[in-house]
Amino acid sequence: MEDMIKGNHVFAEAAIRAGARFYAGYPITPSTEIMEYLSTRMDEVGGVFIQAESEGASMNMIFGAAASGVRCFTASSSVGMALKQEAICHIADNDLPFVAINVVRFGNGLGTLDTGQSDYLRDTRGGGAGDYRNFVLAPYSLPEAVELIGHAFDLGDKYGMGVILHTEAALGQMMEPCGFPEMKTVERRFGCVDGTFSHERISPLFRDRKSEAIEIKAKYLEIKEKEQLWESEFLDDAEYVLVAYGMAGRSVIGAVMQLREEGYKVGYIRPISLWPYPEKAFENVNPEVKGYISIEENATGQMVDDIALTLKKTKQSNKPVYCMTYGYGIPTMKIIKEDFIKVVNGEIKEVY
Repeated sequence: MEDMIKGNHVFAEAAIRAGARFYAGYPITPSTEIMEYLSTRMDEVGGVFIQAESEGASMNMIFGAAASGVRCFTASSSVGMALKQEAICHIADNDLPFVAINVVRFGNGLGTLDTGQSDYLRDTRGGGAGDYRNFVLAPYSLPEAVELIGHAFDLGDKYGMGVILHTEAALGQMMEPCGFPEMKTVERRFGCVDGTFSHERISPLFRDRKSEAIEIKAKYLEIKEKEQLWESEFLDDAEYVLVAYGMAGRSVIGAVMQLREEGYKVGYIRPISLWPYPEKAFENVNPEVKGYISIEENATGQMVDDIALTLKKTKQSNKPVYCMTYGYGIPTMKIIKEDFIKVVNGEIKEVY
């Protein structure tokens, strides 16, 4: 029988089960329980736990742990993740893997303590200097978070990249029945820094920039082809497709089920990988679809841009794209249905 476990504790234990043995972070609501849990749990499994003096310092410690070949991770929330970006871009430059759990809260700057999805653009676009990307995975439940955290460490090792688990305050603070896999033993990565070798990219002076650019582009194209993740249903006859991730995705699935019972031909796409964005999901949509609706927990609409870009690639750029934003908080099925009717009646205009 699965136990009721708090989300932040689930994230921490899932990382331990995936073989992570180094954690460095700094407390920030609503992710602090991850640190609290690991302050004793990491010692129990023979790992290292450090509460650093700042977010930036903790991320540079992750840089060192990644370079030494250990599965490592950190956690923060929104503005705390912003403070980690300088170190993250340097980690990307050295092709090193890590996992960062972002328990997103709504708002700009310090923002609020409420749940939200305000960090979509920053997390999916890199966030620091350069044109690098991190994997970004967005669970909609705690059991799915367990699966994705294990997958995140494997992806990071496979491609030499960072992976962000893009969650939100509501998921980190809620409780849900959840189980865990057996403990995974992971060997230290081959080729790690051992004190006798320094990665040639550490110097900005002696680098083959052209070959680097070619390699980066080829790697990202391979990832986009192989690593897209999503859930979808009712696309073959859909007149409207609702697109949402995370907790908003839970509400959308329920709303779509009810709308279909009421006679509306609607379907949904729930992106699980926010980068790479699941463009392939849109290839399965009814060619006569009347429009797409992005459901987002932010003020201005962010994922809506990726939907529009995807439609252009799939030769559906003539299809209207609407955006229903709900600021902070998880939209209810009721309000999603009410706003959907407004779209159908022309009361809400398309963004693209």
